[in-house]
Amino acid sequence: MQTENRTLLAATHLSQLLDFVTGLGGLLVPLVIWLTQKDKIIDMDENGRAIINFRITMFLYVLLCVPLILFFGLGLLGFLILGIGYFIFPIINAVRASNGKAPHYPMTFEFI
Repeated sequence: MQTENRTLLAATHLSQLLDFVTGLGGLLVPLVIWLTQKDKIIDMDENGRAIINFRITMFLYVLLCVPLILFFGLGLLGFLILGIGYFIFPIINAVRASNGKAPHYPMTFEFI
């Protein structure tokens, strides 16, 4: 039986911000929460997939920015934009999850 827990959904989105503190926790914590709770919490599977897809997409964007540094520093601008997105979109989606709305991470590819 699934239960509704919007607080855990919001916390899962906000746990991505652990990257700013630990470096890797922003991927591992949401992944563990999603894998352990996707059958127990309503909408956890949808939110967890959105988070993991966002994380994979952002990693690919970071890899793309590395060679762009050689082209007039465009990679540095890319890193700045990605850093802002890394910070803002988890907060926006935590609010959306706490209000019962579906997550939306723009410019994210569907991997899982």
